[in-house]
Amino acid sequence: MGEIVGAGLLAHVPTIVLPEADRLELNEGKEITLVTGLRELRGDVFERDHYDTVVVLDSHWATTVEFVVTAQERRAGLFTSEELPRGMCRMPYDFPGDPELAHNVAKFADRHGTWITPIDDAYLPIYYATLNLWKYLGEGLPDKRWVTIGVCQTGDMEDHLRLGRALADGIAATPGRRVLVIASGALSHTFWPLRELRDHEASDPVHIRTPEAREADRERIAWFKEGRHDKVLDTMDEFWRYKPEAKFFHYLMLAGALGEQACVARARQYGAYENSVGTGQVHLWFDRPAGGWTADHTPAQESAHA
Repeated sequence: MGEIVGAGLLAHVPTIVLPEADRLELNEGKEITLVTGLRELRGDVFERDHYDTVVVLDSHWATTVEFVVTAQERRAGLFTSEELPRGMCRMPYDFPGDPELAHNVAKFADRHGTWITPIDDAYLPIYYATLNLWKYLGEGLPDKRWVTIGVCQTGDMEDHLRLGRALADGIAATPGRRVLVIASGALSHTFWPLRELRDHEASDPVHIRTPEAREADRERIAWFKEGRHDKVLDTMDEFWRYKPEAKFFHYLMLAGALGEQACVARARQYGAYENSVGTGQVHLWFDRPAGGWTADHTPAQESAHA
């Protein structure tokens, strides 16, 4: 029986893969902590040999009539972003996939009233919401499998929770598989207009598009640290006012896999809460509680990473 052994809500912004000199120039001479946070997370979690596969719930990959899960034996190539080719240009990638897991997830689509198709096409595009995180967390670890699932633009909150339920069942049905699940995407997600944007490239949260969006983000970060996934889910109507990336579908799929309102996993924060041209970005990592994702828990010591 497979199991989810760790999970994260992680930022993938293009600035993290810019050359260091460019990052410092954009951020008033300081390194952005989204970079240092990923480096620390790699050492704490991804370099430990306690997992087999990483599943990325990719907020940039939007399908239309079904959910799609990558099922290639291996993905390799060069990536240039159509969105920002100046900063993400001919980036090499090469990692194994997990076809067995992908097909097992798809087998649970009917049980959960949804549509999931595994695709093994070597020419299937890859998106930087997956690749930027792999560059920090997966590159140089050649035995770790990576799989991506996109959001579905015609789906709603319930559809994405259903995908998460099917994902959890598919993992459980894959013998011996130990899986990390990443929701790759932002919190509030409204950019500054182009003519104003270059005045707001520094990482200080003062540059988040509105004070109200900044406070909504911080409220949810606090709830995640308390293990109150129920509060996050029960207030999605409120959060949608601040236009979270991909309607926060990346997180909703993760929540569906971890038990939804019953999930009690507390977040450890890596790096600071930061701005990216108006959007709210953070790295939060959820370790599985000793009794499981939905077990009762006692107050935990505050993370040194917060």
